[in-house]
Parts: sequence; structure tokens; C-alpha cells
Amino acid sequence: MSLRLQFWGTRGSVPSPGPYTVRYGGNTPCIELRTSGGWLVILDAGTGIRELGRSLIEQSSGAPVAGDIFLTHAHWDHIQGIPFFAPVFQKGNRFTIWSQRSEGASIEHVIRNQMSPVVFPVLFEQLDADVDFREISDGERHAGAGYEVTAMEVRHPGGALAFRFAEPRTRGGGLVYVSDNELGASEKYQTPSGWRERFTEFVRGAKVLVHDTTYTTDEYDFHRGWGHSTFRDATELAVQAGVETLVLFHHEPRRTDDELDRRLAECQALVRESGGGVQVIVAAEGLTLTI
Repeated sequence: MSLRLQFWGTRGSVPSPGPYTVRYGGNTPCIELRTSGGWLVILDAGTGIRELGRSLIEQSSGAPVAGDIFLTHAHWDHIQGIPFFAPVFQKGNRFTIWSQRSEGASIEHVIRNQMSPVVFPVLFEQLDADVDFREISDGERHAGAGYEVTAMEVRHPGGALAFRFAEPRTRGGGLVYVSDNELGASEKYQTPSGWRERFTEFVRGAKVLVHDTTYTTDEYDFHRGWGHSTFRDATELAVQAGVETLVLFHHEPRRTDDELDRRLAECQALVRESGGGVQVIVAAEGLTLTI
């Protein structure tokens, strides 16, 4: 039994297609997770979900498509693909969208508004699929169809969640998905005492940790409080928490493929210097992992 992971969008903030992002991808965050029984879980709904939707329809051969969509938060790069997700325009399909309540509004309110006539030609009410909304909060655990997920609040403006997925009745291992999170010191967040220790334990022993690595250490000095981590921060966390594989994720829009190669080498060198055994790889569109 195992979970299977495929990346459809790896970029942060804004899509960045072009000749310099071909290998690692230019779509904003979206990951497909499949349980051993084949149940579909989608992590975030950036522009990568458009191509995922095409694939789902093609593979279904006319059969209904159903699944759970977990949104880390409601910022634009994590929901902007929903109006272009073809399965929501087909009758018989069914999706449940999970997220925390964002500041001042529910996720349902935010998504419905992004399909209002002022900004989009098709109303949310015109979607043919059944779409439900559910909330999941910090510390809450949900048992789904062939998986269990636990949520934890992380450090990002407006709030965001990290998710840990595992097969039912298993201990340790699994996937930890952290798309947007600031590990560095910042006075912007009112996180409770001991948050870092609790977060390290949340991550501990994961087979795969997908974590925000938007900035270099030098860049971060100009972006404190923006809600993102550095390559070094994420690598040190992975070593400290004893994860098997760290996946560098949420690539800065200007980051070229060649530069990501250099950053990967730096992270691998940091692991060697620490004496840790973490494997470090870069999230790339099309990359698949078995957990």
C-alpha cells in the first residue's frame, strides 16, 4: 500500500512560463495525490490544476470524477486555477474543497467572488459538478477515503495551513505539504510560544516533505514578513526533523532552471555538512513520487 504524488504546478506567486522555466515548470501550485485505492486528493488549485483537469477527463473515459481539494489558503496563486478546472463543468462529478476560514471570509465566499461577473464570464452557480465546502482547522484530523490528514497553522500573512497525509492506521512516514511558510524570525506573526518546536514535531519522520523555498538567504533580508522561507531554512528543518526526502517548492517566479540546479547543489552540500541523510530534490512539473 502506498500514496502516489504527482506535481502539476510548482511555482509561487504568479505563473512564469518561458524558456528559462521549462524543466521545473511555470505553473502555480497544484499537486495530485492518489491513495492506494485510487481516491483523488488535490493539494492547492493554482494554474497547474488546469492541465490536471484535462488529464482527469481523459483518463476517466466518461466516468464520473470525484475527489477532495485541500487549499492551504486563499491567496490568488493557490485558487486561480479553479475557474479553468474542466471537471467542475461536467455533471456527475463531485468535489469537496477543504480549507481553513480565511481572514474575514470563508473560502467559499472567496472562490465564488473570483467567479463574479466583474472578473470572470462564468458564475460559480453555473458549474455543473457538485462542489461542497468544508473547513479544517489547526490541529484537526480528518479521515478520508483511504487517507488521514492532519492540519497545522503556519506563518503566512492572512493565515495558511500545512497538511500531513498518511494512510489510515499508520504511524510516521507519509507526506507533509507546506506550500507557504516563513521559518525565519519575523515580528509580523502572533504565533504562540513553542510554535517552532510543535511544527518540527509535525514534520518529524515524514517520508516526503514538500516545503516552501522561495528565497535565498540574501533575498530574504528584503522580504521578511512576506510569508516565505529560504533554501537553508527548509533544509535545516528537514535535517532536524529527520525526514527522508525534502522537495524544494514554491519557486520564486524569476528563478531559472539553471539557478534552481545551483540551489539544489547548495542544499545537498548543507545536508552533507550537517551529517544528515536527507535526500533533496527540486519540485518539477510531471515529477512523481511514491510515499
